Amino acid sequence: MIILKTSQELSRMREAGRIAGGALAAGMEACKPGVTTMDVNRAVHQFITSHGAKPSFLGYGGFPASACVSVNNEVIHGIPSKQRILREGDIVSIDVGAFYKGYHGDTAATVGVGSVSAEAQQLMDVTARCLELGIAQAIRGNRIGDIGAAVQQHAESFGYGVVREFIGHGVGAQLHEDPEVPNYGRAGRGPRLAPGMTIAIEPMINLVGEDVEVQPDGWTVLTASGSLSAHFEHTIAITDNGPVVLTTRP
Repeated sequence: MIILKTSQELSRMREAGRIAGGALAAGMEACKPGVTTMDVNRAVHQFITSHGAKPSFLGYGGFPASACVSVNNEVIHGIPSKQRILREGDIVSIDVGAFYKGYHGDTAATVGVGSVSAEAQQLMDVTARCLELGIAQAIRGNRIGDIGAAVQQHAESFGYGVVREFIGHGVGAQLHEDPEVPNYGRAGRGPRLAPGMTIAIEPMINLVGEDVEVQPDGWTVLTASGSLSAHFEHTIAITDNGPVVLTTRP
């Protein structure tokens, strides 16, 4: 069931989203050569808790950290570790959720560690653009398929693979709500978008191939090809005046 939010609920979601966005920015800033993925997680956790919120991911389904920190060929759900040291040229996908005043904000971005290859930079740029194009389709009267089609068309025009096993979703009082928001599909198909809907659009784009593999830890998702992957996400609200990004970053 798709839950439409009131203006008061949207206001609370904007607060949660801003905290999530700030925490993501803190995690991105921490991504420097020599730091560990646990250091990145710590920066995210401290930002969220210092603003009176709770990390949405900590303990969710048993997840042991406040942020998912995924490096290079890790698509999503990377578990932070004191042993995983970031090196020059790595790309790091950070996924963050903050729970505040009864509502969640969910956001992600991929950042380079120091200087990265042109190939890696293009993948990140294209994935970020996929998110922008998906958001642009999130207008009243459009359908969920319009979002996925825009993401898929742009990514595949570069020969990249669009992950299908993991998709975007509704967000609200629950971290994952209806509707499902795939990063692929056909325009004009799926649930119709209406004011008050709040969704997370999150393209996950692989350099080579769409297939992924879940590791034995039950969380970490790798590209089956071993190639790089990038991930960008915003929680947005559908309004009468167009899409509004709730997870803004400072």
